[in-house]
Amino acid sequence: MDRTVRGLKPGPRNDSVDPVSIPPLPSSLIQLLWFVRIVEAGSFSEAGRRSNTSTSAMSKAVSRLEQAYGVRLLNRTTHSLSTTPEGDRLLAVGLKLLTDLEEAQEAFTEIGNQGALGRVRVSAPASFARRCIMPKLPDFIDANPGISIELEFANDFLNLAERGIDIAIGAGDVSGLPGHFVRQLCTFPWIACAARSYVETHGMPLTPAELRSHDLVGLRHRDSGRIDGWRFRNPDDGTASIHQPYARHVFDDPEAAWEMIRAGVGVGYAPAWVGLADWKNGSVVEILPEWRSSEVPLYAIRLQRRLTPARVLAVQDFIVELTREAYDGFAGFSRRH
Repeated sequence: MDRTVRGLKPGPRNDSVDPVSIPPLPSSLIQLLWFVRIVEAGSFSEAGRRSNTSTSAMSKAVSRLEQAYGVRLLNRTTHSLSTTPEGDRLLAVGLKLLTDLEEAQEAFTEIGNQGALGRVRVSAPASFARRCIMPKLPDFIDANPGISIELEFANDFLNLAERGIDIAIGAGDVSGLPGHFVRQLCTFPWIACAARSYVETHGMPLTPAELRSHDLVGLRHRDSGRIDGWRFRNPDDGTASIHQPYARHVFDDPEAAWEMIRAGVGVGYAPAWVGLADWKNGSVVEILPEWRSSEVPLYAIRLQRRLTPARVLAVQDFIVELTREAYDGFAGFSRRH
């Protein structure tokens, strides 16, 4: 099978050299580069000063090159240096080699800079994106003008490569994701909650069973079409249960459901990050706090690559930091592992 890379032509074959191996850079080439620097500087001492190397080391490098090939490259006098015809020829070769090496170094730098520039595609749950990412995103964009952001509202870790997603944020099972880098950002609780005005009018339920006598705000899952259950943990024996709400008002968008909760329409169920300002000012309060279920981990997922572009790492660091700030915001509702 032809293994030639399309678009590249193979160079001339030398059967005496293993085409796969890369020979080490011989000392003579290093000495040749020192020779070029000496000629450019005009003296051994000046070349040593510019290179932070001793004069004797410079002189020995040229002497060894001359001895190895039996030629004289420099005419030395007490006050000056001049190149011999052989020296002129090697100087031209050395200058070309030095230029090629400098171009290679510039290419590495350019590639590295390109890795810090460009588009980064992020996937995150809509409510988390709106409440946590979007408020901070303009500052990040202002500080990183070379990075473009594409944000997808989804809680989905699957098929990142096919979807072109660089970083996926979400909660869920991450055990079946080989070939992915997984980082737990924090844990957060889901909280049964209501506007303070609703509680003042309708009273505070004491058990999940008492929710039946309240107006409930439900969230319908767009994929399954079912209203999401509310998870509780019995404070007496620690048993977990799922309460299926008989919702009077149903929405398929978390933001819309939250707006109804904070408006006093009824009791709802939401992740802690949705209402940081409302928790803080006390306009929304927790219902059945002693029945709250275990916290849920929030993850950042990306494809596992040997070299991850700097722009992706910059966005990942940004998300880690804003998640830390959000965590501090609901510290009263959450506990670190």
